[in-house]
Order: sequence, then C-alpha cells, then structure tokens
Amino acid sequence: MSTINNSAPEEPVGTPADDVNAAAEAVETPTPANVEPAAEPEPELTAEKPTEPEPAPESVDFSDEEAALAAEQLDPETPEDEATEEADQEEDGTPASELDLSAKNKSQLTELFAELLASKPVQALRRDADAIKVAFYKLHRADYEAARKAFVDAGGEAESFEAPADAAEARLKELMGEYRRKRDEFIATIDEQREENLKIKLAIIEELKALVNGNETMGQTFNSFRELQQRWREAGPVPQTAVKDLWETYNHHVENFYSYIKINNELRDLDLRKNHEAKLALCEAAEALILEPSIVTAFHRLQKLHDQWREVGPVAAEFKESVWERFREASGRINKQHQSYFDSIKEEQKKNLDLKSELCEQVEALTKEPFTSRKEWNKASDKLLEIQKVWKTIGFAPKKNNTKVYERFRAACDAFFETKRGYYNQLKGEMDNNLALKNEICEAAEALSASEDWKGTSDALVALQARWREIGPVPRRYSDSVWKRFRAACDAFFDRKNSHFSGVEGGYKENLERKRALLSAAEAKGFDGLAFEDIKEFQRQWSEIGYVPFKQKEAIAARYKEVVDKMFATLRGGEQQRSMEKFRGRVEALKTGGAGGTGKLKYERERLYSKVRQLEGDIATLENNIGFFGHSKNAESMIADVREKIERAKTEMAATIEKIKMIDTESTTN
Repeated sequence: MSTINNSAPEEPVGTPADDVNAAAEAVETPTPANVEPAAEPEPELTAEKPTEPEPAPESVDFSDEEAALAAEQLDPETPEDEATEEADQEEDGTPASELDLSAKNKSQLTELFAELLASKPVQALRRDADAIKVAFYKLHRADYEAARKAFVDAGGEAESFEAPADAAEARLKELMGEYRRKRDEFIATIDEQREENLKIKLAIIEELKALVNGNETMGQTFNSFRELQQRWREAGPVPQTAVKDLWETYNHHVENFYSYIKINNELRDLDLRKNHEAKLALCEAAEALILEPSIVTAFHRLQKLHDQWREVGPVAAEFKESVWERFREASGRINKQHQSYFDSIKEEQKKNLDLKSELCEQVEALTKEPFTSRKEWNKASDKLLEIQKVWKTIGFAPKKNNTKVYERFRAACDAFFETKRGYYNQLKGEMDNNLALKNEICEAAEALSASEDWKGTSDALVALQARWREIGPVPRRYSDSVWKRFRAACDAFFDRKNSHFSGVEGGYKENLERKRALLSAAEAKGFDGLAFEDIKEFQRQWSEIGYVPFKQKEAIAARYKEVVDKMFATLRGGEQQRSMEKFRGRVEALKTGGAGGTGKLKYERERLYSKVRQLEGDIATLENNIGFFGHSKNAESMIADVREKIERAKTEMAATIEKIKMIDTESTTN
C-alpha cells in the first residue's frame, strides 16, 4: 500500500520588496510683521507642521520557508534517497535531527557538517544534513536582506543590488557535493548487495530442491533444512521487484520439503508446531497494533511483521487457513485505518488547494488595481500582508499541486510589489523635480532678501510662498534643509522690514492725533452754511496729514467717512431747500400774472405730473432689472449702482410731488 509523503516543508511565500520611503514634507510659511501703514494688510501666513512619513507595513516572516526552499534547491530530494533513510528513520517515518543549531553562525554550521561528513556513516546523515541546510540558509537570507537594505539606505537602487560573494555558502556547496557523492556510492552499494542477496537466495532454493532427492538420513536432511532456513534469513533484502516471486518460490519448495518428510511425523509435527506458535505470536502483535495511537507507526510496524511472516515456515494444514485469516484480518484493519487516515489528508489537501487558489485570485485582483496615492498603496499592502498571514495558516495542498500553487501565489505577490516599487520610483522622480523647483524658489527669495522695496518685495515673497505650497513633497533627507533655507531668506527680509517700520511708528501716531483734531474741529463747527469748496478744503487737509498706525487705520477712516457724509448731506439739503424757495417764487409770479398766469400754472402742474409718472415707471423698471443681475459675474456692484439710481429717482419724485402740492395750494387760495 502506498503512503502519502506529508513531511516535505511548505514552500515560502514571496516577501514584499522594500518600499521607497517617500514622505511629503509640509510647507512652513514665515509670518511677516504687519507694518504697511496705509495699504491693505499683507496676507496672514500660518506655519504648517512637517508631516511624518507613513510607516511601511511589517511583512509576514517567511524566513523558515525561504530557507527550506533554498536548501531544497541546493540538494533536491530524489526517490533513491529513500534507501539512505533505513538506518536513520524513526518508527513513525518522520525524520528529525537532534542537533542544536540555534547559536551557530554560517561558518560554524559548515564546519559542523564537515565533521559529521568525516565521522558519521552517510546513511545516517540525512536528518542532520537537512537541518544544517535550513539553518544555514535562514542566516544567509537574513544577511542578504541586511546588505540590500544598507545598499538602498545609502542611495542605491534596489534593482541594481548584487549580493557579495559568500565564502561560507561556497564551502557548504562543496561539502554538499561531497555528501551527494558519498550518498550515491552508498546507494549503488546497496543495489549491488541486493542483487548479490538475490543470487544467494536463488542458490538456497536450488539447495532446497536438492534435499528432496538426497540420500542422507532423515535427521541429517532435516538439519540441512534448518541450516538453509537460517542462511535464508541472514541473506538480507533483495530488489523490490523480485520479492514476491522469490518468496512464493521459496515457500512452495518449503512446503514440498514438508510433504517429502511426512514419513517422519515427529520431526515434521515439531517444526510445524513451532511455525504455528511463531505465526500466532505475529497475529497477536498485529492485533495489538490496532490500538496503536499513531496510525503511521502501526502501518510501518505491520510491514515488518509481514516480512517476518514470510520468513516463518508452513503450519499444519488444519491451522493454515485459520491462522492466515486471523493475521490477514488484523492487517486489513490496520491498512484500512491507514488508508482512511491518508484519504482524510488528501481531502484536506484538496480543500487547502481551493483556499490557496482563492488567495491567489485575491492577490492577482489587487495587482490589477490602479492605485494612485501612497494611502491607497499602503492600504493595499496591509491587505496583502493579511492574505499572506492567512496563507501561513493553511496546510499543504496535494503534492502535485503544492509547488505550482505556491509559485502562482509568489508570482502574484512579486508582481504587486514590483508595481508598487515602480510607483514609488516614479514618485521619487517627481520629488527630485520638486526639490529642484524649491531650490529655485530659495534662490529667488535670497535675491530679494536685501531689497528695500518693502511693499513690492513683500508681495513677491508672498507669491513665492504660494508657489512653495503648490509644489509637492521632496525627498525626506532634503525636506528640512531646503525648508530652513527658504525660511531664512524670508525672515531676513521681513526682519529688516520690521526694523525699518518700527522707526517711523512715532510719526504715524502724530498723524493720528492731527487727523483726530481735524475731525473734532469740523464736528464742533457744525455743517450749516457749508459750501462745496469748504468740503474740498477739508478733504485736502486730511490727505496731507499722511499715514496712521495700521491698527487705528480702519477706525479713523470710518469716522472720516461719517463726517464727510454729513457734510454732503447738509449741502444737498440746503440746495434742495433753495430749489424749493426758488420754485415758490416762480409760482407766486405766475399767480399774480392774471388769466395768462393761471394757464401757465396749469401747464406747469401737468408737466410736473407727467414727470412723476415717468419717474414711477423708471423706478419700477430699475427694481425689475435687479432680478436679472442675480447670476452675473459683477452682480453686487451692478445691483448697488441700480439701487443708487432708484434712490435718486425717488428723491427727485418726492421733490416733484412737493412742487405739485405747492401749485395746488396756491391755486386753491387764489
């Protein structure tokens, strides 16, 4: 019965390549002092804290699996290797090494292997050789990753990294070649010995045949038979292809011999009874194996019992069938348990294959996603690492599919990280370009730092700061230095500007007091009797005083506007009053003009009434037009202009109505 080899190591999953550490540095913006006195204030610029780079996700540790794969590639297992396991196999068939390799480095491992190769039989080395290979390549991979990381950290491209020559690995490969040579020689020796054993056993069968036709006494013949049986057992194993036919031939001639010597019942019965007792013991041993906890151990021990069964001679005819049935029944139960055990393993392995294939599909789907930002890539990397963790928890797939599904999974993982590496390489190129742009801005700011055109240079630096914000991140190792360079240039100018304007601050305060005094004098004098020339003179005096401190600029400007508005309001009120008095005089003149004057008053009233209707229409049209400006680009300024026209029309219409009322009053008193 064939068994399932379930002791091969799981293949490793490809670990993600090192991410390119790209961090977007934040733009800190210097805050210039607000010292421009009579102009609009400079924009308030806030400082932003530099953003730390997002940490690269930790990868799943596949070092054991990677080491096992590298060891297997160094010395792949072959069917012939099974011959070397016979002297070095535990009862359950699972190889294991008792060497403690945890504290040894690569050189110590190779020297240990050299010592074992020189002192231990090659057929007993396989377990230790496998353990040393795996331990060596686990250290070898760790050294490789450390050297690769140092290369990348020093500014090298990961793709161009070449591992340095490893003398310890070359020594290990040399020793493995010697081990393989000795193992091949041992296997060849085993094959030759089995062929020789086959010749010996065939000769024993020929001697067994000759016993039947010999001339010796019965006692001598039986002693010769016993001697042949002993020589048969000592001859050793033969090629597997000859086992069945050889045993059947031998058993046939043994039974012929017993038939030949049946005339000597005492000797015959004694031997048959001993054979019967031996086979009963084998039956009991087989039945005891049914309760063995390890199914694999029970199966391997049963094979040894079958080998012993074949070495025992025949039993009496009346016991032959029953004793064989008893042994066969126990064997059948053990074989059935063994088959069921491995059928369940096969079924579980099929399920594992389905699960691993599904994980392959998930990684392949991730690889096809068009990620466009570091956040998306990091999120996808986290998901892939979770998939790899799940893969580690799944057992073997069927042997014929195990390597294939693993290679599919590793290829998908490699493709994902290769695409991610390409994204970060492109991002690195963009960051290098951003660094060049920011260096240009630094040069421009440094050229302006000595300027004394306070307003123009302030605007230019604010514009440079805006450009700085628009440019993306630079490589992290340059982020701090290029920012400090830019800030130093800005600070140099604004410090000089602050120093300059702090010297003229006293003059601005004096101007403030002069403007306050001018306003107070105008308010104390009052606005009655003002002429337009008086208002113009007041505005001229205000403009000649000059700038005030910026913090008081808005308040003093509001008070100034309030005073000027009162002046113009008073001026307009006086003009309107004079206009009404002048119209009243005209009405009086027409009233005293007799019949002709009455007609002229009537005509004037109709003219004024027509003007009122026209103004009403104009007002309605203007108010209606406001609704059409709601979505236009300059809506606010246009609406304000229309409202001003409406107010002027309403004022004019109110004055016209007053004139009509004046005519009606004078006509009534006539």
